[in-house]
Amino acid sequence: MQVAPLYEDVADAPTGGKAWWVTAGDGIRLRVAIWPATDRGRRAGTVLLFPGRTEYVEKYGRVAQVFTRHGYAVLTLDWRGQGLSDRLLPERRLGHIRHFADYQRDVATLLNVAESRALSGPFFLVAHSMGGCIGLRALHDGLPVAAAAFSAPMWGVHMSAREWLLARVIAFFGPMIGLGNRPPPGQTLESQLVAEPFEGNDLTSDRATWDFMKAQIDRYPDLALGGPSLYWLRAALLETARLSPKPPPDVPVLTYLGSNERVVSPAAIRRRMACWPGGRLEIVPGAEHEIMMERAEVRDAFLAEAHALFVAQS
Repeated sequence: MQVAPLYEDVADAPTGGKAWWVTAGDGIRLRVAIWPATDRGRRAGTVLLFPGRTEYVEKYGRVAQVFTRHGYAVLTLDWRGQGLSDRLLPERRLGHIRHFADYQRDVATLLNVAESRALSGPFFLVAHSMGGCIGLRALHDGLPVAAAAFSAPMWGVHMSAREWLLARVIAFFGPMIGLGNRPPPGQTLESQLVAEPFEGNDLTSDRATWDFMKAQIDRYPDLALGGPSLYWLRAALLETARLSPKPPPDVPVLTYLGSNERVVSPAAIRRRMACWPGGRLEIVPGAEHEIMMERAEVRDAFLAEAHALFVAQS
C-alpha cells in the first residue's frame, strides 16, 4: 500500500494515524486510514467506521479520539466518489455511483486492509447515514462484527409522498434520456457547508462543530462534495427498497435518530428498529442528522452507549 495524505492539521485526531492508497477489485483507488489504540496495552478490538455521503476520514478525527482512548483501533475510508478516493465523473463535485453494490467492493477492500495490517478483533461497526445503508447490506452479506451502532442510517430517504413519486420518476427516467450524470432539481455542485449558512441547516444544531467541518473544506477544497447525480439517487432508492423487506441481521445494534431528522427517513428507521431483536432506538430531542457532529451531550451519549454495547459483546 502506498502512503496517502492524512490532513492531521484539521482532523483533531489521535496521534499515530496513517492513511494509504489501496485499489478495489474493479481498479478504483480508495483512501483508507487507521488510528491505532492510544493505550497499546489495552486492546479492545477494532472499530470499522463507515462514513456518510459527502464525508471523508478527517471528519471523524474526534470520534476516533474517543474509541482509541478505549483501546480500539479505528479503521475507516473515503468511499469511492468522495473524499480523496477516485471521483467517478469529470465533474468531481457531483456525488456519483451507478450501483450501490459497488460500495461493497469498498467494504471488501477495507476488510483486506484490516487483515494485511493485522488489526485485532473483535470487530465492531459504527456507521452514519449512507454508511448505515452500506453497513446494513454488509451485515446481510456476513460482515464479521460483534455489534453495530448506527447514526441516522439511510434506510430510506426523507421525502413527502409527492416528493417520493417525483424522485422516482426523475431518477428512473432521467438516466434513460442521458441525464444520469446530472444532479436532481434543487441540488447544487457546492458542498452544503459552503453553499448554505449555519442557520436552518439540517446537519447539526451545534455551531462550533459546523465551523469545524467548514474549516476542513475551506482548508482542503478537494475533500468537498456537492449534490448527488441522478444515477446515485436511482441506486439509493433501489438499494433501500431491496433492503426494506429483509429480516434484521442477527447482530446486536444501537441506533440514534434526531427528532429533527430531515435527510433520511425516520419512518424507515423506526420500522426497521421495531423488528430488530435486541436492537435499541434512541430518539434525541432537537438533534439534526449528524449525531456524531451534534452538540457535545448528544455525540458523547451516542459514543458512550456504542462503547458500552461493544464491551457487552466482547
